[in-house]
Amino acid sequence: MTTAAAIAARLRAQHDPQNVAGQQRFGITPRSEQLGLPLPLLRRIARDHRRDHTLALALWKTAVHDARLVAAFADDPKQVTRGQMEAWARDFDSWALVDAVCVGLFNRTPFSEEKAFAWSGRRAEFVKRAGFVLMAGMAVHRKELPDETFLAFLPIIHREATDERHYVRKGVNWALRQIGKRNAHLRRAAIAQARHIHSIDSPAARWIAADALRELQRI
Repeated sequence: MTTAAAIAARLRAQHDPQNVAGQQRFGITPRSEQLGLPLPLLRRIARDHRRDHTLALALWKTAVHDARLVAAFADDPKQVTRGQMEAWARDFDSWALVDAVCVGLFNRTPFSEEKAFAWSGRRAEFVKRAGFVLMAGMAVHRKELPDETFLAFLPIIHREATDERHYVRKGVNWALRQIGKRNAHLRRAAIAQARHIHSIDSPAARWIAADALRELQRI
């Protein structure tokens, strides 16, 4: 049986300071240990441990950024609990980790809608981003969900569109665009919401709306 410690040691043996510097130029600056390993490598390791929930939890506890990405790719969404989601959210320390966890794992859990609403109202920048990344991920991957699920997200997107923090506004924009790309009905609703957001006296709101309208009106 492969242990989390063994995987972490394997990752540390491939530490790439040059790639760490490159990632940091793109805003990936976690508090946790950062090894700079490429995502294809991390995904390959995760494929060898698919749906190993126990291993994923142990990998997360290593506090190695790259190992936490492997955990997100390997974990079983059917075994994820609300408590795990909250515990991992408290550790979110980069947009890359947020996106990997929320798009690759949490958006497929039974609690994704609940956490999207809850986290979108939190103060912490990466937790708040996570709420909107969940919305975006659900719009792409959860084909079984009704339009009503995503229509209910639009007022939340409007409410938080004035948050000027970079990773929040990018998350809000991403959620709006992906909802609008889901189908024609939601596209009309998202365009109408984007126009409403554009009228808000806020640089963040105007950017979110203008960028979404550029994409959605071309479809």
